[in-house]
Amino acid sequence: MTAAVTTPPASAAVVPPLAGFTVGITAARRAGELATMLERRGAVVQQGPALRIVPVADDTELADATRALVARPPDVTVATTGHGFRGWVEAADGWGIGEDLLAALGAGKLLARGPKARGAIRASGLVDAWSPESESSAEVLDHLLEMGVDGLRIAVQLHGEPLPDVVDALRMAGAEVVEVPVYRWLPPADLGPLDRLVDATLGGGIDVLTFTSAPAAASLLARCAQRGMRELLLEALRGPVLALCVGPVTAAPLEDVGVPTLQPQRSRLGAMVRQLEAELPARARRLPVAGRVLELRGHAVLVDGELRTVPPAGMALLRALARRPGRVVPRADLLGALPGGSGDEHAVETAMARLRGALGRSELVQTVVKRGYRLALDPEPVSGKCV
Repeated sequence: MTAAVTTPPASAAVVPPLAGFTVGITAARRAGELATMLERRGAVVQQGPALRIVPVADDTELADATRALVARPPDVTVATTGHGFRGWVEAADGWGIGEDLLAALGAGKLLARGPKARGAIRASGLVDAWSPESESSAEVLDHLLEMGVDGLRIAVQLHGEPLPDVVDALRMAGAEVVEVPVYRWLPPADLGPLDRLVDATLGGGIDVLTFTSAPAAASLLARCAQRGMRELLLEALRGPVLALCVGPVTAAPLEDVGVPTLQPQRSRLGAMVRQLEAELPARARRLPVAGRVLELRGHAVLVDGELRTVPPAGMALLRALARRPGRVVPRADLLGALPGGSGDEHAVETAMARLRGALGRSELVQTVVKRGYRLALDPEPVSGKCV
């Protein structure tokens, strides 16, 4: 006989879609904006910038490239990022050649890698000729090669790191390429927040890691390699931790090492958050227990739709019980699941008492004398309530 299910009162507060989950942010630029969007949807956010953006307005390499293009305007200019293109024009203004640069670029054809680059081009008073749907540098390259570049002078605005595949292919096809390094990605000046984010990820405290640029993903992997944690991080990202990327370009360094990623159809922060909002709750584990529905989230549990925050030790026990729902889990196994490596089984009893208190209903977890504990799993799922 199926246990009766208590229906939450109609006045129960609506739980935000990301409540109970912890999201890590690796971005440097627009990290605050992303954090705000996530927190509004209930997520707990931990920030650990994986890089920093260093403008190169005073860099002689950028100045030399800009003056060379003013002297000999390019036939084609590729703008890869809106932020970078604006920074380039602002730097040229600072040198007193801003109008000359715009005139030189406007004399040729401008290609934008994506909408942000296109917006920056138009904001400067210029007009773009083409932009790929994928916002991919590879599609820009294919377009140029199909167009034919032999004998053309092409300016490529870099977006924080070299683009050897694009530049080499254009040169092999006969183009003269001028690389424009508008800004550079460097490791963060303070590695502490990034290291703490990695430690939390490996310790099971992070449910999602977000990435908004390919250099951030590459920098995170490089830092983990320096600390001897690269394989551990990859294991986490291939398992319980979701890697959320703003688009395919950002995802490439992760997918190249076998990490599955979640991406929105449109490469925008808002679209990325909405994708997570739809995806993450659907991944939560739901179980019919003692006539109620338990939904296990990252650091919290929904009991019949009511959010209950659970201490880390209690959450570790609950996950161990949920892996064998309805079956008795010995105290020794539960002790091994507790964080901190305690060897005293009394720690299990203490954590279990706190878990029951956090859940608000002691009958959800049953004590089996001299054996261990079990979730009071209902004989069969309650229709329409569990997945």
